[in-house]
Amino acid sequence: MPETRTPPLPRIVVIEDDAVVSETLTLYLEHAGYSVVTSADGREGLALARQPGVALVVLDLMIPGLGGQQVCRALRETSRVPILMLTARTSEDDRVAGLEMGADDYVPKPFSPREVVARVQALLRRAGEPDAHQSDVLRAGSIEIDRWSRQVRNDGHLVTLTPTELRLLEALARHPGRTFTRDELVARAFGPDYDGVDRTIDTHITNLRRKLAPSASSAINPIVTVHGVGYKLAPSEDER
Repeated sequence: MPETRTPPLPRIVVIEDDAVVSETLTLYLEHAGYSVVTSADGREGLALARQPGVALVVLDLMIPGLGGQQVCRALRETSRVPILMLTARTSEDDRVAGLEMGADDYVPKPFSPREVVARVQALLRRAGEPDAHQSDVLRAGSIEIDRWSRQVRNDGHLVTLTPTELRLLEALARHPGRTFTRDELVARAFGPDYDGVDRTIDTHITNLRRKLAPSASSAINPIVTVHGVGYKLAPSEDER
């Protein structure tokens, strides 16, 4: 009989300088079925996060060597790997700043390790492969989303998005012209049980609009703010 190979466990990189927190997260994540690699230093952690096969990065904001903000920005220059940020800073502005750097989600300290595992699982589900019954390519105006390669093009130009930004754009692109409330977008991007601040979606949308800046064939940004309600994707002339 041919040898049956067990597929490798999803690899999580934990960049955290608090040994107790790091060991606790490792224990819970391994128990949940993940392979965990840890680092207490920002530079070393960034190198680990850039290695092939990394499924997700858990990143503390306050780490030595290279700060969490710098690690997040540097990683986002070359990778779309989901980033879950840990921070002892509890103000809304600090949390929003983490999302603006390119993090997909955040957990404030102190936290429950079980909550971190749940957030990791949710991020990986959202970053996973699409359902087979859905179309491979989604088009809306100048935007084209290849759901299998996870690539997005706007007016033919490749746009690099985080997994959360991709989920938001996909939700908007499926219904051009429809206005989504913030709560509806939260449910589509994070799941119905997500407990975050209202500005979370605003920050992700701001990042998304910046990346979808007007192109040569379009004088307006495709994502439109509907004041007092939410956001929509402007339909093309053919879709109106």
